[in-house]
Parts: sequence; C-alpha cells; structure tokens
Amino acid sequence: MSELINNREQLTENPNKRQAILKQIFKDLHEGKNVSEVKAHFNAFIGKITIDEISQLQHDFGDLSIEEMHRLHAKHTEIFKGAIEEVEKPNKPEEQPGHPIHTFILENKEIDKLVNTLQVHLDQFEMEDSQENILLLLEDINLLLDIDKHYSRKENLIFPYLETYGIYGPTNNMWRINDFIRDAIKDARKKLASYHGEKQAVIEVINFVIQEVITMIYREENILFPMALNNFTEDEWVKIARESDEIGYCLIAPTEVWKPERHALDEKAISEGYIKMETGILSLKQLELLLNHLPVDLTFIDQDDVVRYFSHGKERIFARTKAVIGRTVQNCHPPRSVHVVEELLADFKAGRKDTEDFWIKFRDKYVYIRYFAVRDESGKYIGTLEFTQNINPIQAIEGEKRIMF
Repeated sequence: MSELINNREQLTENPNKRQAILKQIFKDLHEGKNVSEVKAHFNAFIGKITIDEISQLQHDFGDLSIEEMHRLHAKHTEIFKGAIEEVEKPNKPEEQPGHPIHTFILENKEIDKLVNTLQVHLDQFEMEDSQENILLLLEDINLLLDIDKHYSRKENLIFPYLETYGIYGPTNNMWRINDFIRDAIKDARKKLASYHGEKQAVIEVINFVIQEVITMIYREENILFPMALNNFTEDEWVKIARESDEIGYCLIAPTEVWKPERHALDEKAISEGYIKMETGILSLKQLELLLNHLPVDLTFIDQDDVVRYFSHGKERIFARTKAVIGRTVQNCHPPRSVHVVEELLADFKAGRKDTEDFWIKFRDKYVYIRYFAVRDESGKYIGTLEFTQNINPIQAIEGEKRIMF
C-alpha cells in the first residue's frame, strides 16, 4: 500500500507524467480493455482526480463518434465514481435558493423521484402488460419529456460560458448524450402509445432511459456543475439566472429569486444615439423596438460564423438566450445537425447559394425557416440572416380583406 501512495505522490509532483498516465488509462478504456482492470490501474496510480483533469481528458478525447461516445459513456462514469476531489468553498452558491445550480439540483431530485416511480411501474408492466400498467408508464414518460427544459438550459446557458474558458468537452460530448436520452424517451412514448404486444422492446428502451438519466444526474452534479462553479463569475451566474425563465424549468420551478451578496452587474440603458441609414434615421431604441415587433424571429451571424444579434419579440418560436452572443453558430446546434449548418454556410460563402428554406412542424406551429446570405455592395459575404416564422395563421387565410372598399 505504501508503494502505491509513493507512486501517487511522485505523480502529484510531476503533473505532466500524471496527465500522460491518465490519458493512457482512458486510451486503454477506449480500446476495449476490461473496465475492472482499468479501474484498478486508475486506483493504483491516480486515486483521486480533479475537475480540471476531467475537463482536459474530455478535450483530449473530444473527437469520438456518436457510437463511441454512446458505448463509453457508462464506462467513464464507472471510473470517475468516488474518485473526484471535492473543493470546499464557504457560502456555496449551489446552496443558495434561486441560484441556477441550486435549481438544477432541485430538478434532479424531482427527476430522480420520477425515474424511481417509472422503475416501479416498469416492474409491474414486466409482470403484466395490462392497459392500466401501460397507461401508468405512459403518464411517467409524458412527465419525463419535461427533462428537455433541464437539458436545454445546460446547452444554451452553461455550455456557452464554459466555452469562453476554453472548456469544450461538455458541448461536444454531453449534448450528444442529452440527445440520446431525448430520443429514447420519445421512442418509449411512441411504443407505449401504439402498443401491440412489443413487451421486450418497451422494457429495453425504458431501462435504457432510466440508466442514462440516472448516470446523467451523476455526471452533472459531480463533473459539470463543479466545473462551472470553479470558473464562472458571479455576474455570469446572474445572467444565467435571469435568462433561465426564457427556456423554462423541469418538474419544479426556483423557490425564490437569487439575490447574491455582491452584484456588480449594472443594467445599461440603451443609448438614444441615432443611426443614419440610406432611407431614413432611427434612434437605437426605435430600431430595437421595430425589430422586436416584427412577427418573426431574426438572427444574424457574421462572416466568421459568430452570432452577433437576435430579435427578442414577445413570442419567440425557438428559445434564444443572450449567452449565444459571441458564440459560433456551430456550437448553438446539436452535434448531430452541425453538418447541415456547415454545408449551408459553405454554399453561402462560396456563392453557390443566396437562400435556403426549411419548414417543419413544431408543437402547435408550422414553422418556415429561411436563411439569406448577406452581401455588401461588391458581393462580398458578410454574414447570414436567419428568418423564422409561424405560418399557421397565413395558411388559414381565405378570401379577401381589403383596406379600401
């Protein structure tokens, strides 16, 4: 035992060698070595791991395929369990009601309760696939669909700020796993809603949901949230707290508004300076109000694919938060759809296309999404405008309504 302790102490004094051993341990895991053997090696030479070291490993192994990430997700968690060093901090923000992390943890407690109920109902279904047991499972799964709000707040509020600190692992990896869970919940709902005796298929997909949701709670509370708390400023947490309402909450809402001890973030009034354009003059206030009153959502990204502006009307179709400003558009989309964005932008930049249209059913809306290449007088590409509109009201128009009779 003393030999192992000496090994660890020597590695602590030599961080480069320690990081190299960590990388080799995870390389062995990725190459299919037995998890128990890898865990034993980890315990012998590493013992405890810091959040910063986990972040570096996620960066080093960030280029995994979706299939590889799916396969290794549970194995990574097995290695980390019980080995993450805790940093003691006085007046922990996550213990303050209304703080974003406090709210995330409250949601996780409710999610965990729901998943336990789901497990009980699944056991009943496994014994007897009666209509009553099917309906109990369907009710649980419908409630669990609310987890999308929990994951969306991570993706649109936590991940962007981590990226500003050079931490990309959660964006590259955790977002993919979030999508696996979302898809599995929807698949379970579909199987239950049209159940015709496919008992084993229902059991398998719900077991997958239960396992992945529980594992995700562990990864959030032991890796992601400490990583964010170690890096974010109080001002950044205030912004995150304010913008969380835009996306919504899962199963439970914050118990109160967070009031930090020190808050240096000042609300800046919009300047009343004027902008002279080719066809008129508007104040900045007038221009912003005009754009926000349009019955469409507008988003502009510059020539470097960085989000620079979005309109903020009363009824946005897709959630947007101010955290996306200054973020590349690729990192504002789920990993599985990034290739579509890349192809579209490549066509715009090369001049092969000037517009691209998509239309989808989204909740109770029929959404028309249009992209326009924005070019200057010489034809040089300076960015892309996204134009999103609910066209249900337009499709319902019949006959005529004239101003003049």
